[in-house]
Amino acid sequence: MKSIIRHAEKTIIRIASEYPAVLVTGARQTGKTTLLKKITEQKSVPYLSFDDPAEELSAKNDAKTFTEFHQAPFMFDEIQYVPELFRYLKIEIDKNRNTGMYFLTGSQQFHLMEAATESLSGRIGIVQLYPFSQRELRGDDFSEPFIPTREYLLERNSTFINAKTEFSIQKTWKSIHRGFFPEVALEKVTPNDFYANYLKTYIERDIRKLTQVADELQFMQFISVVASRTSQLVNYSDLADECSISEVTAKKWLSLLVTSGLVYLLKPYAVNVEKRVVKTPKLYFMDTGLAAYLTKWTNPEVMQNGAMAGAFFETYAVSEIIKSFANAGLEPPVYFYRDKDKIEIDLLIEQNGTIFPVEIKKTASPDSNDAKNFFITSRLKNVKIGQCVVLCNTSSIVSLSKNGVNALAVPIEFV
Repeated sequence: MKSIIRHAEKTIIRIASEYPAVLVTGARQTGKTTLLKKITEQKSVPYLSFDDPAEELSAKNDAKTFTEFHQAPFMFDEIQYVPELFRYLKIEIDKNRNTGMYFLTGSQQFHLMEAATESLSGRIGIVQLYPFSQRELRGDDFSEPFIPTREYLLERNSTFINAKTEFSIQKTWKSIHRGFFPEVALEKVTPNDFYANYLKTYIERDIRKLTQVADELQFMQFISVVASRTSQLVNYSDLADECSISEVTAKKWLSLLVTSGLVYLLKPYAVNVEKRVVKTPKLYFMDTGLAAYLTKWTNPEVMQNGAMAGAFFETYAVSEIIKSFANAGLEPPVYFYRDKDKIEIDLLIEQNGTIFPVEIKKTASPDSNDAKNFFITSRLKNVKIGQCVVLCNTSSIVSLSKNGVNALAVPIEFV
């Protein structure tokens, strides 16, 4: 079984050299513990998991004494179970402030982030870990975030040409259908078995503990409905009606999916634009395999030609771009543009006062019509417009021109 090098590893090592504590957070089963143990074992750092009820009880009963008997450096796994510990970690850090004192993981973000940032402000670096990226799975050591400058595209083009990479649409759709959670991506378990157990564990261990969900079957229906809306504008009324719940409940439940790392809300770009733009975010499932399981797409061939093919391809592209920033320890500077005439650009990436517009198309034969909406960037004021790109299943970079805008069609593998 090949070993997958996680791109976040260098980021975590760097942050641990800068801060007394580092927290690796994210959804369940993304590989947080495996990655952090790999790093800490090289430093002979002791390990303890609060998945063990006895350890959890010990820390909760007397967090001060517990901390005193577990001197830094130390790795604490699943620390969300004992938020009481954070204030005592702060005390220990302030006694003898060194870097790399505590290595923490936590999968439930509902209260974890608040507790960590309040107690350890200025003392902790936080890394969000998502499931594998496609880069990681193919052994691509390129770890820069996706910002499609000319320099970035030239470097990626050179890399793939030199490696004589063969682009495979079938492989891409197989990955989209299977998903990127480590257990599934490494084919240790079938997608159906993994996702069925994953959802059961997620509801029983996270949702039941942290919020009041009166009807778990109804909540499962809600997750499935949200998955069917991936890459669409959030419509709380529609979600509520579909699941026979109130809009207030729909907002609360979607918030749970977002804070647990399963769903990402992409904000509309609203700086220096006219008032015609929409203010509603778009939602994306962060793992296409989980979304495929929930929406009952049985195989990649059917999915590729199905009614949701465009939505899944867009979800895949957006999630890969988000991972490229998160693995580098950066908050993704990503937005979308849509006005009330329904003219939309799928993604706007902001970097140093420059906006890079990105359209996402599942086509393997891009043409100028795929770049037709880029003209709308003229409505973005006081910013520089960078290279416009169309991410798609092309096997090479192709020049496109429409409405006076020059764009490039770019292989999805360049992300």
